[in-house]
Amino acid sequence: MLFNSPEFLVFLAVVYTAYRLLPFRLQNYMLIGAGYFFYGWWDWRFVFLMTFSTTMDFWVGLTMDRGKLALRERIIPSAFLVATAAIFLGLRPKSWLLGEGPPVAWPTMGWAVGGALAFLVVAYTVYQQIIRLPEDKRRFACLMVSVITQIGILSTFKYFNFFVDSLTTVIQQLGFSPIGLHLSLILPVGLSFYTFQSLSYAMDIYRREIKPTDRFSNFALFVAFFPLLVAGPIERARHLLPQLSNPRTIRFEDSTRGLYLIVLGLFKKVAIADGVAPVVDQIYGSSGHISWADVVVGTLLFAVQIYCDFSGYSDIARGVAKLFGVDVMVNFNQPYFAKNPREFWQRWHISLSTWLSDYLYKPLGGNRGSLAFTCRNLMTTMILGGLWHGAAWNYVFWGFYQGALLCVHRVWTAVRGPANPVRPALVNLALIGIFFVFTCYGWLLFRAHSFDQIASFTSILFTGFGDFSFGASMPRISAFLGIGLLGMMEVAQYWTGDAHYYRRFALPLQGLMVAAMIFITFMGMSNEPAQFIYFQF
Repeated sequence: MLFNSPEFLVFLAVVYTAYRLLPFRLQNYMLIGAGYFFYGWWDWRFVFLMTFSTTMDFWVGLTMDRGKLALRERIIPSAFLVATAAIFLGLRPKSWLLGEGPPVAWPTMGWAVGGALAFLVVAYTVYQQIIRLPEDKRRFACLMVSVITQIGILSTFKYFNFFVDSLTTVIQQLGFSPIGLHLSLILPVGLSFYTFQSLSYAMDIYRREIKPTDRFSNFALFVAFFPLLVAGPIERARHLLPQLSNPRTIRFEDSTRGLYLIVLGLFKKVAIADGVAPVVDQIYGSSGHISWADVVVGTLLFAVQIYCDFSGYSDIARGVAKLFGVDVMVNFNQPYFAKNPREFWQRWHISLSTWLSDYLYKPLGGNRGSLAFTCRNLMTTMILGGLWHGAAWNYVFWGFYQGALLCVHRVWTAVRGPANPVRPALVNLALIGIFFVFTCYGWLLFRAHSFDQIASFTSILFTGFGDFSFGASMPRISAFLGIGLLGMMEVAQYWTGDAHYYRRFALPLQGLMVAAMIFITFMGMSNEPAQFIYFQF
């Protein structure tokens, strides 16, 4: 279910109305059901994968902290897992409604329930062995169960075929004929996001930074809170879980801010991102002559598209959460105003960059060592961060490129010494412009569909200057107007240093700005709707 679809507006209206009518505990149960319905709208079967992930980390957290599970902490998740196996793997509601088959696939349901029960027997056997260990070993064993389970699920669905295909290519180059091991797997939408969110919960308990929740419904909602479910932000338990575990107060100010964020996000996505997407697709999907102007314009427009698409999703997610009295972390903070790669990653996809820093870069040693040691850690983190985005070599190249930028900046900083914090405005503007060029080349690596296209487009950039013929179509009028308005808004925010800069305006001017966003968004509704880019990750 897309945020920019009529179905979501109906879904949100129904869920919000029910939420306001229900008491606190029933609100949480209803939101869990809403999260599963929201996720199951894409593919009903994969909801079970999320319930499996939820059950495992709930048990891991409590066993790690206390050493034993109470009876209800074993029975409720077990019953939940078996029930969801039967419902999401055995029922076929869409097929039944479309007249394509019976509502229940009895053989599949039998295998699903039997598999869930078999898993519970194995899990209980492992649990009995783990609780006999000394505390330190028990905690580490629990952490490994979480890591192996979550990364195993992620690797199977997202990376198995990638690594098998890469290995097959190498073996063929050596003159052998390998046996095909390719699996027909569908990548569950949002798998990387809720996997990382759940995994951070276990890691924080292991580090003794948080205490686990003993109420399964609270943790289930933490994983399945629908505004964040498909494309983040990747929230931390220490911030989100207390808000979900306690009664929430919905203030008028939060509601108005939430509605503003929803309008802003739809404006970015519908008017701008979807307005430039056909041009980007045309240039990067072309098999004919590509000019220097095509590469430059296509890459610049992709920089606009991916920012408006992803930050637009995050804005809507934050806005919807605020309607329910929940505060979600800021995921973007004007990344194209960054003056160096370190600052860029403090502004772009903040929930992922901080996750990688806390759970990968720092455990590797961070900057606690020589300059070469620090650069090794930076490069490892960014390559794996690139691979997180998808099972393709262009994402690996993009991660390597980002790591190289961070390493060069780290070396330059070490040689030059601390920078003067007060610089002339023109110098800052020049640094922003220069680094934006480097950022855009990174987006070329990210968007390209093959190494040959990367090589071709890079060659055109350096050798084809002067060919200003533009063979692609023009962006939609909503994109032109939207980019202009968003540009003024971004400059105003950067100039004031305040995300709530618009509150400084007179009330009629505030109303005019919101009305302009709504008007341009309605213009953009004629654009062909595109799936959010980060759904594939």
